[in-house]
Amino acid sequence: MFRSLKIAAAVSVAGMAAACGGDKTGAQTAVTTAEPEWFLLRPEVEKAYGYSHGVRIGDVVTISGAVSMDDAGNPTAVGDIEQQMKNVYGDLEKVLAHYGCTFDDVIVENVFTTDMAAFLEVAGFRNTIYTKHYPTGTWLEVKGLALPEFMIEIELEAHGC
Repeated sequence: MFRSLKIAAAVSVAGMAAACGGDKTGAQTAVTTAEPEWFLLRPEVEKAYGYSHGVRIGDVVTISGAVSMDDAGNPTAVGDIEQQMKNVYGDLEKVLAHYGCTFDDVIVENVFTTDMAAFLEVAGFRNTIYTKHYPTGTWLEVKGLALPEFMIEIELEAHGC
């Protein structure tokens, strides 16, 4: 039922330097003691592969790389990068909504694709996702993702929601 995946849940450490005692000016800052709030979008799949789709610590939400898959963990929209991208953003929106966030709260977006040229042809779709501002981030072409059918994977970090 499940294929082997090498998926790691990303846990944000953004802002940790400031939270640990000060900033570059030496000013002291408050230390947050918020407990992590974990979220599983597809509990069976995520438990089988050992990752959480999202985690909130304080007002920072980190979302693991999302790929185009069904609830059983099978790749969807095989060979169609545009539909895979739309499916990925749909899943990311669900995780953001769980935490009361929207794409307006996203501060980092990292895109991994196996075909940068194809991604660039359809990247304009992002204009429907980010309507107020664009997040920081990186776009990387990679040799492969967790399964060969996956053409795109996107991870996010949101703040202030």
